[in-house]
Amino acid sequence: SLLQGSKLEIPLWLAKGLHDSRRRIISVELPKIYKEAWRTVFSADANVVDLHKMGPYYYGFGSQLLNFDNPENPEIAQTILQATEGGPVLPASNSVCPPQTFIARFRRIMDSSQNAYNEDTSALVARLDELERALFQVGQKGLNDFQCWEKGQASQITASSLVQNYGKRKFTEVDG
Repeated sequence: SLLQGSKLEIPLWLAKGLHDSRRRIISVELPKIYKEAWRTVFSADANVVDLHKMGPYYYGFGSQLLNFDNPENPEIAQTILQATEGGPVLPASNSVCPPQTFIARFRRIMDSSQNAYNEDTSALVARLDELERALFQVGQKGLNDFQCWEKGQASQITASSLVQNYGKRKFTEVDG
């Protein structure tokens, strides 16, 4: 039996199940990395933060937190997901310039992945969230594929079956 006002750490899936806007069984407190103090750090320079150390699923977990009724949700969403780069954005509450963690880090991640051919990238990847690591790997694969193509080591390029079928269909329409 728990007393009202007790604080517990519970998994996200359980919190989502117990959080009901009608019954108010629980209230959810934001983890420190999503609070205003950390949002200020991200707005200063998002690239210096070790997201993997703070939580390997920063973006995914943060987007799940938006399911809870929290007055800071607009600021959290702008901090982690805002997709404008320096352009005008409607500020949430009284914030002046919303931090753009993902966009600020995305450019650096893709630049690093494209400029690290046959190099040890473990130091670069160590500070990244899992989503960022996946993006880095996609960038590396694209670079490796391009390098193979440039050296003539790429496999023969062929038209997809969809393109081939479209061409056949177009010729039969002209004949008929």
